[in-house]
Amino acid sequence: MAKTNPGEFIRQVRAEASKVVWPTRQETVTTAIFVAIMMLILSLFFLGIDSLFGAVVRWLLSLA
Repeated sequence: MAKTNPGEFIRQVRAEASKVVWPTRQETVTTAIFVAIMMLILSLFFLGIDSLFGAVVRWLLSLA
């Protein structure tokens, strides 16, 4: 791999950084709300699964 001098490297980094498209405030808020809702739904789902398995294990242990 060819070595690049520091000045050329900085120019390349600036050129690539200028291509970055940042999300708007509205997109960020919408995405954050969506993530929060999905986190809540998944946490309730896994709470239900964990409770179900816990109940089954307690029932099985009560048989012994």
